Amino acid sequence: MTPVCVERSLRFLLNPLRYGLLRGRYPLSPVRRFLFFPFTWFSTSEFAYNGSKPSANIDEQFVLGQLSELLPIDPGISRPGETSAVSTSGCDDERLLSGVDGFLSDAEKLRGVFLQKLVGTARVESALAATGVEVTEKIVKEVVNKGNLSGQAMVLFFRWAVKQPPFPKDLRSYNIVLKALGRKGFLNQMEELTDELKKNGLRPGSETLSIVIDSYVRARRVSKAVQFFECLEEFGLSCDCQHFNILLECLCLRSHARMADSLVRAMQGKVSCDKITYNILIAGWARLGRVKEIERSWNEMVNNGFKPEPSTFSYLIEGLGRSGRVQESVDVFQSMEDKGCNKTTLNYNALIYNFAAVGALDECLKYYHEMLEKDCCPPNEDTYAKLISSFLKARRVADAIELFDAMLGRGIAPSTGTVTSFMEPLCSFGPPHAALLIYDKSKGAGCEISIKTYKLLLRRLARFGKCGIMMRIWEEMIEAGKSSDVEVYEYLVNGFCNIGQLDNAVHVMEESLSKGFCPHKVIYSKLNNKLLNACKIEIAYRLFLKMKRARSFENARKFWRSNGWHF
Repeated sequence: MTPVCVERSLRFLLNPLRYGLLRGRYPLSPVRRFLFFPFTWFSTSEFAYNGSKPSANIDEQFVLGQLSELLPIDPGISRPGETSAVSTSGCDDERLLSGVDGFLSDAEKLRGVFLQKLVGTARVESALAATGVEVTEKIVKEVVNKGNLSGQAMVLFFRWAVKQPPFPKDLRSYNIVLKALGRKGFLNQMEELTDELKKNGLRPGSETLSIVIDSYVRARRVSKAVQFFECLEEFGLSCDCQHFNILLECLCLRSHARMADSLVRAMQGKVSCDKITYNILIAGWARLGRVKEIERSWNEMVNNGFKPEPSTFSYLIEGLGRSGRVQESVDVFQSMEDKGCNKTTLNYNALIYNFAAVGALDECLKYYHEMLEKDCCPPNEDTYAKLISSFLKARRVADAIELFDAMLGRGIAPSTGTVTSFMEPLCSFGPPHAALLIYDKSKGAGCEISIKTYKLLLRRLARFGKCGIMMRIWEEMIEAGKSSDVEVYEYLVNGFCNIGQLDNAVHVMEESLSKGFCPHKVIYSKLNNKLLNACKIEIAYRLFLKMKRARSFENARKFWRSNGWHF
């Protein structure tokens, strides 16, 4: 903590009248007086309301003694002649540190070091080492990808991390930080690390090139991406067709197909193009629905001696569908075998996507049944995902469940994201019966359920008052290793309130408060009003005191973090 923060903290704590701590209509309780002092451990009796008027004097020596536990301050230099009443035993120190760091994860402890705004690399590295966190690849990813660290802080943290024995200093480690820097737009720091790669003798791979070039293209600095490609020889790489295709793919994925087409023409004679090059160009124009440019690139591909593949036809079908020419895409699909190209699942999927986009679900089913009749074109997860999502969007739930059963019957287990995409529309209308069917079948097939899916189910079940099923889902969520957050507790409290089980709602609310979660004031007000209407005044009052104390600690915790007080 900087000297400015220490001075501001002392002024705030030692001048309660000036800063409004003791003002107000009602006398402050001990919790309110010491809400900015969470590092003191109070017993339960100290929070009990005794009706006596609290003292308006705060012992300065007591405050300094508490701060000396965290800061290099001698509590005896402020007022010589007075003795400190604060115990400094080793047991108290261990309990203090464990209490402060108890609610922080390893990644939050490391990020909190940078929130203290320490000056100097040596001080920052010393503070990082003092956290005692064992640096792993997972922790490094969490530190650099989450939070709002600056580019310099991320580079400083990475250079400290590679010095730790468990964390390797290889190309994979550099790719983690380069991707995070590029995603957040810290291009100067990304260039600094790429130069460091060159100095350390590490040759960038295809993944590194894709990360750096895509970061430039995402930031609308296309010329910088082209310049980086032209300087690959400085990293020991050649400007060959493989690396050129990486550049083109990054451009086309970010809707820069015109720039990619210009580069292909400008690089003629310098870089040889292959079939993949033209497929990337055609795919880029197809994303934009530019049929004329697709046909021109197609003709150039054929003139250079490359035969169109099934993927090339699928891009053409997709481009025709995006331009609204669905019938022409059907004609292209039907003429594939006449041109010597066999139909694949990719081509059927492209045609199904076109019909689904215009709401022609019967045509989608027609080509789906045609896929089932042919052994060479079996439907895959993408086929079922698009069909089921389209039927759910049209609220044809029975057909969607039938297709889901067919997917599981063919041994195709949906991914976590696919199950979540099914749950979102199902939990937005109607009763939760269909959503529970999808959930139970997915869980029975061995699919991993995301925390978002659990929250969607809990919210829907709470709204309809299905508390028995809601508790079962919650128990299964905990057994799956998913931790409950404040939203989960809010859904549980809301569900119990809807069916009048106020005692269970109070128990869930108390458990939430004991874990440091403060439910929203709307949920608390709903429970409080129902308790008052049921003449449970004493329970409502005890819950009010617990909620008041928890809200004070939550506000204090937000204040610490906003000022960088992470220890």
